[in-house]
Amino acid sequence: MNPASPPAVPDYAAPAQLKPTRLLTPEQVAFFQQHGYLTVDNVMPLEEIPEVRRIYDRLFNEDRSKTEGDLYNLAGAKQKGKKEDIAQILQPGKYAPALLETQLVANLKAMMQQLLGPETHMVGDHAINKPPHNTKATPWHQDEAYWNPAKEYRGLSIWVPLQPATKLNGCMYFVPGSHNFEVIPHQPIGDNPLTPGLEVVPGSFDFSAAVACELPAGGATFHLDRTLHYTPMNQSDDYRRAYIAVGTQFERPRATARKFPWQERQAAARAASKVI
Repeated sequence: MNPASPPAVPDYAAPAQLKPTRLLTPEQVAFFQQHGYLTVDNVMPLEEIPEVRRIYDRLFNEDRSKTEGDLYNLAGAKQKGKKEDIAQILQPGKYAPALLETQLVANLKAMMQQLLGPETHMVGDHAINKPPHNTKATPWHQDEAYWNPAKEYRGLSIWVPLQPATKLNGCMYFVPGSHNFEVIPHQPIGDNPLTPGLEVVPGSFDFSAAVACELPAGGATFHLDRTLHYTPMNQSDDYRRAYIAVGTQFERPRATARKFPWQERQAAARAASKVI
């Protein structure tokens, strides 16, 4: 989706007081390692879904003034007084610590370690709220395209829908095996450098091998930081709510330098807009 670069902290979520109640099978771990993504139908207690959803909706509505500093329009430049096309809150657990004390997060942290190793930590979360009858897709991208090009990572994201995720309302799509690629060329969404979101340069990649991953509420998709992924527009009558947890096994300086010119364009555009 649109994660900020993982913060250099050992663990974003508080030490889990809850033991995991759901773990991945060896077959699921093997599938993830081979394909770079995984779909699981149930990662949290069904009775916890309504409470997590209440917290989530409050952050985007009643508590909006509190989250304003980390609230973005994923699909375009943020405009005062105008609703976001696709609203995103970075680090919602900072504003609603109860999120980090759920059985959901305890389960996700344990699953992260199953997939990447025992030294893996949850380093952040974000929430994407796609409005009903919204014409904006979240374009194809790799998460690492958002991160610091001077570092190398091994990380993953876990995407949890709080209602059924379908092709109609914007479920996740993945290109199997794309985790083996380098970071491919990206640009700001719509080629507008004031847009915080990124997309693979249109026409530069064939996505015909993509698979759709529909899920029940409380299920999850898992993907590595270089796995290509996308969600279509929400054509349903309700918001499509997704909570995303981010984990990293390591973050360290790269042996060879690289640049992400799309990030440089965005930084220059932001600096120019503040001057004006």
